[in-house]
Amino acid sequence: MPSIVHAHGELHFDITDERLPWHQNGADIVFHHGVGACADVWRGWTPALVERYRLVRMDMRGHGRSTIPPAFTWTLDTMVSDLHAVVGASTDGPIHLVGESVGGTVALAYAIKYPHNVRTLTICNGAHFGGKLQNLEDWAEKMGKQGMSGWSAHMMKHRFHSGAISKSAWQWYETQQTSANAQAILDAVSVLVGADLSAKLNVVTMPVQLMHPDGSPFIPIPVMADLQDKLANARLQIFAHSKHGLPFSHASLCAATLAKFLAEVG
Repeated sequence: MPSIVHAHGELHFDITDERLPWHQNGADIVFHHGVGACADVWRGWTPALVERYRLVRMDMRGHGRSTIPPAFTWTLDTMVSDLHAVVGASTDGPIHLVGESVGGTVALAYAIKYPHNVRTLTICNGAHFGGKLQNLEDWAEKMGKQGMSGWSAHMMKHRFHSGAISKSAWQWYETQQTSANAQAILDAVSVLVGADLSAKLNVVTMPVQLMHPDGSPFIPIPVMADLQDKLANARLQIFAHSKHGLPFSHASLCAATLAKFLAEVG
C-alpha cells in the first residue's frame, strides 16, 4: 500500500505488477475513481489487463485511505495536482490514464495540463462540462437528514439496475460510499459542476476511449457525445442496461474495451 505526502497531505495508491516477462516495457495504466468509491472499484478490470500492463489505482482524497489536510481547497487544479503526485511517485514514463465520473473530469484536465505524460486517455461516465449534469442538487440535504448511509442507499439506485451486481458486491459498494467523507464528496461535486474544459480540448490529441452508460441519471449521453465531437481522436462506446456504476457493474466489458483500444492504438 504505497503512499505519498505532498503539499496537500497523504495520498494512497495500489500497484499491481504481474506482467508476463515479454510485456515488461509497456506503459503503466493509472486509474482515478469518482466520488463515494475507492481504488478497489477497479479490481474487476484486473484480469483483462494484468498480464500486459502494470496497474496503479489511487484513492482520491477523502476516500479510502487518502486524507484531507486542514484548510484544503477543492479545485480542479488541486485535484489534478493530487493525480500528478501519484503519477510521479508510481510511474516512470507516459501513462495510459483512466478516470470515471469526477475522476474522468480530473483525468481530462490532467491530459490538458500534461499532454506529454499521457499516451492514451479513457473516460468512463465522465464530463467536460459540469453545467449539464443532473440530479446532484439534493445530495447535501440527503446527507444532512439521512446521514451517509441514507445518501449511499439513495445513490445505489442511481448506480445500478436491480440484479446488475451480486448481493455481496452491492453491500460492499454501499459500505464504501457510507464510509467516504461527506464534505469531500460535496466539494468534489461542486468542482465538477463548475468545470468547463471545452475551450481547452484542442490540446487533447492523444487517442481517447469514451465509455458511457445508456442510463446515467447524472450525465446524459449527449454530454459525452459532445465531448467526442470536440476531441481530435476519440471513440465512444455506449453500454446497454447500465447506470452510473458502469465501471463496477460492467467491469469485465469495460476492461475488454480498454484492452482492445490499447492494442489497436499501439
